[in-house]
Amino acid sequence: MNVQDKIRQQVESNDIVLYMKGTPQFPQCGFSGRATQLLQACGAKFATVDVLADPEVREGIKQYGNWPTIPQLYIKGQLIGGSDVMMDLYQKGELQKLVAEAQGTSKTS
Repeated sequence: MNVQDKIRQQVESNDIVLYMKGTPQFPQCGFSGRATQLLQACGAKFATVDVLADPEVREGIKQYGNWPTIPQLYIKGQLIGGSDVMMDLYQKGELQKLVAEAQGTSKTS
């Protein structure tokens, strides 16, 4: 299995997956730390992939999503963006909606 197939499988088998440097408990960069905090603030249940543990994935994810930086958030197979995009969506209330919809917990009025 090549790295692109491996990434595709990770993205498609998890409703929410964050490619990050380090782990949620021990993020290895401020942007990855902020990304996990935002997801936790949304009550998200999410998978993570530590790109520092796999150099092939670290480079491959940049090509997969055509996004040059890490972290990268995928929800339901779609690239959402990095921590700046996540912060912007969170401040608008959009990240919370995306997470709720992905987890089947959206509240409709």
